[in-house]
Amino acid sequence: MDIATYLKEHNIKPSYSRIRILDYMMTHKNHPTVDMIYGNLVKEMPTLSKTTVYNTMELFLNSGVVKLISIDEKEKRYDADISTHGHFRCDNCGRIVDLYFDGPLPMPKAHEDLEIREIQYYAKGLCKHCK
Repeated sequence: MDIATYLKEHNIKPSYSRIRILDYMMTHKNHPTVDMIYGNLVKEMPTLSKTTVYNTMELFLNSGVVKLISIDEKEKRYDADISTHGHFRCDNCGRIVDLYFDGPLPMPKAHEDLEIREIQYYAKGLCKHCK
């Protein structure tokens, strides 16, 4: 996928830093925090600021380019895979792994007083490295 074209399709000007941030997320798929993104990209982009990463992630969130993962209440993590899927978090090492489902995902029963806009599926336990 051409990242610059993808950003334009989401009405985002494809600056160098935006392209590199999204490329990092799509390449590593590690559900990074802002600090993780900054720490990995500042080595090759010394003028990159943490504020730029924060602002870019907010822009990506508001434009539907990434999703916020709130599986850990201590930190915000982001996912460039915006398809419908869940996440598994290891209780020991904190690693987050995508969970894909074979069939349709369960939906709550309709409730006349609610307008559901988002559902997140999370599982927690021990990964193969920690059990």
